[in-house]
Amino acid sequence: MLALTSFADRAAEATNSLRTLFPETPLQLNVHLSQRYGAEIYLKREDLTPVRSYKLRGAYNAMRKVLARDPGQRHFVCASAGNHAQGVAYACRHFGVTGTIFMPVTTPQQKIDKTRAFGEDNVEIRLTGDYFDQTLAAAQAYCTADGAWFLSPFDDEDVIEGQASVGVEIIRQLGRAPDMVILPVGGGGLASGVTSYFSEAAPETRFRYVEPAGGTSLAAALAAGAPVTLRRINSFVDGAAVARIGERTFDRLRHVDPGHVLSAPEDRICITMLEMLNVEGIVLEPAGALAVDVLPELADQIAGKTVVCVTSGGNFDFERLPEVKERAQRYAGLKKYFILRMPQRPGALREFLEMLGPDDDIARFEYLKKSARNFGSVLIGIETRSAANFASLAAKLDQAGFVYRDITDDETLAEFLI
Repeated sequence: MLALTSFADRAAEATNSLRTLFPETPLQLNVHLSQRYGAEIYLKREDLTPVRSYKLRGAYNAMRKVLARDPGQRHFVCASAGNHAQGVAYACRHFGVTGTIFMPVTTPQQKIDKTRAFGEDNVEIRLTGDYFDQTLAAAQAYCTADGAWFLSPFDDEDVIEGQASVGVEIIRQLGRAPDMVILPVGGGGLASGVTSYFSEAAPETRFRYVEPAGGTSLAAALAAGAPVTLRRINSFVDGAAVARIGERTFDRLRHVDPGHVLSAPEDRICITMLEMLNVEGIVLEPAGALAVDVLPELADQIAGKTVVCVTSGGNFDFERLPEVKERAQRYAGLKKYFILRMPQRPGALREFLEMLGPDDDIARFEYLKKSARNFGSVLIGIETRSAANFASLAAKLDQAGFVYRDITDDETLAEFLI
């Protein structure tokens, strides 16, 4: 009988079953964003689940349904370096089953410790592979040999159904269908689940999808008509930087208008993360900030509308905060790096320093190469309060005849020097 019910019915059932695990996450009207964009903007706070991401929903639902079909299945396996691992660990402890969680050797210790804390004695963590593809292959080979059940992070119908519970809660909490829902996209589990639920329960709602600029797997699949593997991804937005969208998830998203899929630059996401932290006191991981990050691009489409942004996760390691601040400043034009040819003569450094304005600050100064006879190459980082100040500095440098090169956006040089 269950197989004959609609997807919306199954998503509602999954939502109800989740209440044995945790209460529904808040749907909060954000006054700051609403006033800025002249809209009713709500945040669906998936960063407030017990594992600080929505991933627990899909892991729990998949495990629940496997155990209902086969009560004798007591061993589950996953491959993950982040939120999915924590969700699986939490669900394993809840159901009293064994979990083996494969994580790359390069996984930060903080994530390993959190996964172990959620699973306690029910999980074993195996570190293998330098890259996720190697970790995944090891996990799947282990499942085949051991007869364990592999829990995919997104490309599984039961996982998709579990993630759809986010959509069920949105309508229940709002009491009506919103005009627009903005969803982050990685492997597509959340996006496909929520979209599928709304297509039945509230087809009038419109969607916008957001991918990190360094991992646009949905956009690539829509262009090709099928999932494709990206040749290169930027792993900064680790919760959504997926090289290939799932086969099942794409089947549910293939109808999406490519114009409704936006990409968010990684450095711009950092600005959004800092704003949400400093203004609202909300801690978001990079993937969790995606939906909020694209609001400026949608300003003319959302004015006067009711909009829900799904903040998908808040597993942020504060040791990364200096990097986030650095990237945000660079994107905003408030910090730049130069290679400056400094004349090797008395007074040259003072001459340069006198060109700096009252709001300019030297954040880094390092000789790369020094020649006693002529010039020395200097790496210099400058912070300022207004991006316009750099135009004034450049004019002074040009007038004084200093030779310099702005390497702020040079990925190759920045990787080695900054």
